[in-house]
Amino acid sequence: MSPIDRRDFLVHGASAAAAFALTSELVAAASLPQTKVPIDVALVGCGRQGRAILGELAKIEGVKVVAVVDVLDARLKSGQRRVQGAEGYATIAEMLDKAKSVAAVFVATPSHTHKDVALECLAAGKHVYVESPLATTLDDCRTLVQAARKSGKVCVTGMYGRSNPIYGLARSFFRSGALRDTVTMRAQYHKKSTWRTPGANAEEEAALNWPLDPKVSLGLVGEYGTQQFDVFHWFLGAYPTAVRGFGSIQLHKDGRTVHDTVLCELQFPGERRLIYDATLANSFDSQHELFCGSMGSIKLAWTAGWMFKEADSPTQGWEVYANRQQFHDEQGITLIADATKLAAQGKLKEGVGLPNPPLYYPLADFLKSVTENTPVVCSVEEGLRAAAVAILANQAVTTGQTVAIDEALLKSE
Repeated sequence: MSPIDRRDFLVHGASAAAAFALTSELVAAASLPQTKVPIDVALVGCGRQGRAILGELAKIEGVKVVAVVDVLDARLKSGQRRVQGAEGYATIAEMLDKAKSVAAVFVATPSHTHKDVALECLAAGKHVYVESPLATTLDDCRTLVQAARKSGKVCVTGMYGRSNPIYGLARSFFRSGALRDTVTMRAQYHKKSTWRTPGANAEEEAALNWPLDPKVSLGLVGEYGTQQFDVFHWFLGAYPTAVRGFGSIQLHKDGRTVHDTVLCELQFPGERRLIYDATLANSFDSQHELFCGSMGSIKLAWTAGWMFKEADSPTQGWEVYANRQQFHDEQGITLIADATKLAAQGKLKEGVGLPNPPLYYPLADFLKSVTENTPVVCSVEEGLRAAAVAILANQAVTTGQTVAIDEALLKSE
């Protein structure tokens, strides 16, 4: 998830909207420096996402990665190099048999394998963190949810927005009515990439390039849209009722059939619509979500967020503490959480961004639920609903048709 510099977000228009940066409460409040009790954990899947997880787990005192698992030897060795003393295993069964101290498992395997990996770990009595999407079929999602319930173990889906301190702060403004009526919603994922990974041989290359296999891949809406759609689910407290989709191959004409550019329109209750586009052919403006209301707008970009007030919106009180920033012809208001303390320290203009990447926070929340028995931030039930929306959005993209999202499809029974 690419950060976006606030200097690059410029406001234009006659509304003279005021802008302010949404930041985390404090570094100390936004992070989990250590677990309540020491815990041994394992990682299944040592690809790019798995290695990123290892990097974030290394920051949390009390967490010891004692095992890593991957079917590809090169990736297994890469994972082991990142964790001193971790044992490497080619199969989950071997890890579960030999690494008896493992209490929790992080699943970062290809999306279509999440269900089988998680089921095996739950059956062995392990707590399980599953990367998004939860699974790639509705049946797999339901099977996993039911198994998680029966296990009595902590099992969560890694939805970054729900754990992100900046997004939580933005949601508090949104839910308190700061934007008044929600008028339009937009989101995008732009990152120029081939989405291809070279392998040592044909078999390995096929395994590595599962995102380009239409038989198992949910495409861009599954791999990236799931996370972004869920931000809107969480803020609105509602799920879409239908989705239209379009897809094409605009750049990578190399024989692939999974689209490199997609557009979706998700219809929410109250005649509200979310327009989403994703592409591997262009990187402009990166990844973000935008809520536009009659009294203001909120733009979120994973490591930063901004609110732009309409000229006729009422004063809310916090403006007195605000730092001011020029955006071309307009003056923005930079909101800094805990501004009075920062002002006393002479740090008001510096602001406070996320001290860690967005991935860190769902990992920390999961470990807190395991070690301190706190409520989970994103249950597998929520993960199912988010995955279901993405599954149906991908269906709309691949068929070019409007797909209804029946409420029954969002249930685990």
